[in-house]
Amino acid sequence: MAWTKYQLFLAGLMLTTGSINTLSAKWADMFSAPGCSGTPNHSFSHPFVQAVCMFLGELSCLAVFYILICHDRRRPAPTIEPGQSFNPLLFLPPAICDMAGTSIMYVALNMTSASSFQMLRGAVIIFTGLLSVAFLGRRLASSQWIGILITILGLVVVGLADFVSGNRDDSHKLSDVITGDLLIIMAQIIVSVQMVLEEKFIYKHNVHPLKAVGTEGFFGFVILTLLLIPMFYIPAGSFGSNPRQVLEDALDAFCQIGHKPLIVLALLGNTVSIAFFNFAGISVTKEISATTRMVLDSLRTLVIWAVSLALGWESFHGLQILGFLILLLGTALYNGLHKPLMARLPCWSTEQETETGDAGETERLLGAEKAAQES
Repeated sequence: MAWTKYQLFLAGLMLTTGSINTLSAKWADMFSAPGCSGTPNHSFSHPFVQAVCMFLGELSCLAVFYILICHDRRRPAPTIEPGQSFNPLLFLPPAICDMAGTSIMYVALNMTSASSFQMLRGAVIIFTGLLSVAFLGRRLASSQWIGILITILGLVVVGLADFVSGNRDDSHKLSDVITGDLLIIMAQIIVSVQMVLEEKFIYKHNVHPLKAVGTEGFFGFVILTLLLIPMFYIPAGSFGSNPRQVLEDALDAFCQIGHKPLIVLALLGNTVSIAFFNFAGISVTKEISATTRMVLDSLRTLVIWAVSLALGWESFHGLQILGFLILLLGTALYNGLHKPLMARLPCWSTEQETETGDAGETERLLGAEKAAQES
C-alpha cells in the first residue's frame, strides 16, 4: 500500500530531526571558546547543560499537547482522546531514569564519535528484552533471543572499530573512546529500566504519548536544573573537563556562549529537534506502524554516520559498517521485521506466527523510547 504525502512527510521529519538531534549535540561539543574570568580557549564540555536543553524540548511537548486539545475541543466532534486522569508523580521514577541515562550519554558523546554513539544505543534492546522477561513476565520468541545475541556481536564489532580508530585518531584518546563506549552501554541499562517502568505503571493509565513525554520532560528539566547548583561545587577531578574541574560549571557554559554565540544554534537545534522527533515518532507509530518507526530509527544511524564522514568529524572504518549491519540484523530480528518475508515461505506455519506473537507487544515497548530519545 502506497504511503500518503502526510505519511511521507512524517517519515522524513522523524529521520531528519532524529539525525539533527545527535549531530547538533556533537556539534556543540566541538566548539572551543574562552570561559569566565579570562580562562583560555577550551572545548564546550557541558553535558548536563545540554541535557537540560533536551528536557526543555521534551517539556515543550506538554505545551503542544494542551494546544492540540484546546484546538480539538473547538470542533463539533473532538477526535483527540486526552486520556484518563492520573497522578503525575507516576512519571517521576522514569523521569529520573531518563535524566540519568541522558546525562551519561551526553558525557559519553564528548568522548566518542557521533556514529558510534548512535550505533551503541542499539544495546537498549538487549536490556529491555531481559528486563521485560524478568519484571513484566513477557516471553520472548526464539527470533528475539537470536536478535539479542546478534546485537551483542554487533556491539563487540563496533567497540573493536572504536578501539582500532582510537589508536589512529588524534581527536579522541583511546582511553576516552573506550570509557565513552562503556558509558553509552551503561546508559542503555538505565533507559531500559525507564521503559519497563513506563510499561508497568504508566501505559495502563491510557496517557496520551505527548503528555507522557512532556510530563517526564517537566520533571527532568526541573530536577536537573536544580542539580546544576550543587554540581557547580562538586569536584570531579580529571573527569571534569571544564577549567574548574567540577561536575558541571553552568556559568562557564554561559560565558563560552557569550564569547561564541554560535553555540546557541547547536543547543537550539538539540532542543527543537527532540520536540519534533518525539512528535514525528509518535505520529509515525499511529499513522504507519511501530515497525516503520524502528526502521527509520536504524536509518538515522546511517545518516549520522554519513554526515559525520562528510563533515570530517571522523574517518572511515570498515569495521563500523560491519558492526552497523550486524546491529541492524539484530534489531530486525528482535522487532519481527523478518516475519513478512518468512510468511511467504511454504514452511512458515501459523504456529510459528503465534510463537512470535509477543514481538508486537515488546515492539510497542521499544516504540516508546524517546532520545533519548533519546539525544
